[in-house]
Amino acid sequence: QVQLVESGGGLVQAGGSLRLSCAASGRTFSSAVMGWFRQAPEKEREFVVSITWNGVGTYYLDSVKGRFTISRDNAKNTVYLQMNSLKPEDTAVYYCAARPNYSSSWNYWGQGTQVTVSS
Repeated sequence: QVQLVESGGGLVQAGGSLRLSCAASGRTFSSAVMGWFRQAPEKEREFVVSITWNGVGTYYLDSVKGRFTISRDNAKNTVYLQMNSLKPEDTAVYYCAARPNYSSSWNYWGQGTQVTVSS
């Protein structure tokens, strides 16, 4: 079992930065693939970025490449999402998620944190 708690959301002006954190509990964190998803009002939840268990592999939504950076600290059971050059279209609830490295199913989800980018 993995439990996830996000923090770091807030209101920022366009062009600004935010850093989201996701604290995980559970002994399987270090072997899990971690990811961030987001859901804007009246839109489907979409994949943003993921990172492999060892931090070597990262995969980004095209629209955030070069602006967002995912990282993880397995010693602290935490994954981070550094978001720079934020745009109003990045406004959404951001969710942290985890899946076993042998599975394609995202089994574990956090409660979400709101990110609002004003123009």
